[in-house]
Formats: sequence, structure tokens, C-alpha cells
Amino acid sequence: EVHLVESGGGLVQAGGSVRLSCAASGFSFDDYSIGWFRQAPGKEREGVSCINNKDGSTFTVDSVKGRFTISSDNSKNTVYLQMDNLKPEDTAVYYCKDFTTNLWGQGTQVTVSS
Repeated sequence: EVHLVESGGGLVQAGGSVRLSCAASGFSFDDYSIGWFRQAPGKEREGVSCINNKDGSTFTVDSVKGRFTISSDNSKNTVYLQMDNLKPEDTAVYYCKDFTTNLWGQGTQVTVSS
């Protein structure tokens, strides 16, 4: 059975940092593209960043560019989202998704207090 499991969320003060992890089980990330999305209360889910594990290319939306960094450790079958200089508007449930299988993780809550 295949799974994506996010971890690393929590409560952090504005200006702080959090690193989210997305671990895959049951399949290998090596040739896949993985994305991070977030959904704030009352808002639609939006894409944040993605990485192509085959060539290492990445994309990050302008609203978080320079503050969020996506990376991958294929030996651990894990994709990370390093989030720095967090703002209250970053508060959301963060999800990872594998674009090949359309598999979603269960999400992890990040709450940024002002």
C-alpha cells in the first residue's frame, strides 16, 4: 500500500521557521514530481512549491519565494519544505502530493502567531 505522510507542523511565532517533511512509503520518489500545497481556513487549496526528483528542478510561488525552500532526499524517500520568516498568513494545513499517482498526504497544520 502506498502512502504519503506529512510531519513537522506546529505552532510558531511570526518570523520563526518550520521544516515540513513528506515521506513516501510503498513507492520510490526517485523519478516523481512532488508538490506542497496549503489550505487556509475558508480558502481554496493552493500550490506552494514543487520539485522534480528526476532532474532536481523546482518551482515556488511568488508569495513565498525567498522564504520557503523545497528539497528532496531520495535516499530517505522524503521531500522537505523549509519555511523561514513565517507570517500569520502562512497559517494553513499543508499537504504534499505526488503528481504521478495523484496521491495526497493527510496534511499537517502550521499555525503562525503574530
